[in-house]
Amino acid sequence: FPSQLKSQAPGSAEELRCLQVLNQQPEGSSLEELSSSQGCLKLASTIKAYVATVTENIIRRSAVKEAWRSYFNTSEGQLPPKAAGKPSAHLTLRPQSLAQDGRSQRFGNLSQSCRHAITHWGHSSLHSHVQNMTYRAGRLRVEQPGKYYVYSQIYFRYRGAGRDSGPQLVQCIQWQPAHSPPVLLLKGVGTKCWAPEADYGLHALYQGGLFELKAGDELFVSVSSLAIDSNDAAASYFGAFRLDL
Repeated sequence: FPSQLKSQAPGSAEELRCLQVLNQQPEGSSLEELSSSQGCLKLASTIKAYVATVTENIIRRSAVKEAWRSYFNTSEGQLPPKAAGKPSAHLTLRPQSLAQDGRSQRFGNLSQSCRHAITHWGHSSLHSHVQNMTYRAGRLRVEQPGKYYVYSQIYFRYRGAGRDSGPQLVQCIQWQPAHSPPVLLLKGVGTKCWAPEADYGLHALYQGGLFELKAGDELFVSVSSLAIDSNDAAASYFGAFRLDL
């Protein structure tokens, strides 16, 4: 503003009178007296532009401060946790899960039709992820309660003998509340007759459903047979995501 005033002609008695009138005006009164003078109008326009610029700068600085305040936890002096997103996970089968390693016992007593718990899933790769959930040793743990769509597909690769039509293939999604035994959520069954000359019988079982889950609940997949194709990340998978309903 001072530079704007200096760029104008030297102060005149008229401009001084304008400033005195502005200073003496009661709040909310009209400035009709100034409208009769071009010099007063020009001076008023310069003051108005300066006030608008200062106000805009104050608002901008205030917005920046508020943004930083919301990003930093000023009371703790630490960064806040990441912005909460919808919990979701998509896991893909790892080859190690095909071997019995004795860990199935920690999944509790499972029915004979789904007695093999899958204990190894890939959870951090191009095809998989875990967000706002926890994965550990074959289990997905729910951290935020809500309605979740839970799904799984297993791609069985059974090698028959002679004219064997193949076994009954079963896939189960198990739910285990905290401090409780596993509960069967979903069960898929498939029995296929494959050609006797076929080297392998291939069959995919998919299932999915919507369930109300609580924080601390765990999910895992168990199967009737570990004769599974584990070399294709797009064929066998397990996941869940919360829906805001």
